[in-house]
Parts: sequence; C-alpha cells; structure tokens
Amino acid sequence: MAIVVRGGTVVTAEGEQRADVLVVDEKVAAVGPDVDAPAGARVIDASGAYVIPGGIDPHTHMELPFMG
Repeated sequence: MAIVVRGGTVVTAEGEQRADVLVVDEKVAAVGPDVDAPAGARVIDASGAYVIPGGIDPHTHMELPFMG
C-alpha cells in the first residue's frame, strides 16, 4: 500500500522544507516537492502540519517503579 503525505513542512537532518512524503510498503520511498502518487495511493493533506519522516518517539511509560 502506498501513502502520500502532501503539503506539510517536512523536517529532516538537512533542514525543513514544504514537501510531500511517499511511503510504500511502510518505508519512506521519496521526499520532495510534488511527489507523484501511485495509482490507488491514500493521500493525506498535511497542510499546516510538521512531517518528520523516519522520526521515532522514544518517550514511553513502562509502569515501572521510579527510584526504587
């Protein structure tokens, strides 16, 4: 399945730009302006939002006792 995230502010290690992100089979396949959407792709409008391709949120709550 392909997903295209359109028109967001894409943040990468190189900086930020208004761009599209193409995800194919759960992997980032392309980042850039006006990425072509494959036939049948789900399109998400990200206007006004930040998009961080490959970003991982390491914040977790493990329900472990704190300090002891």
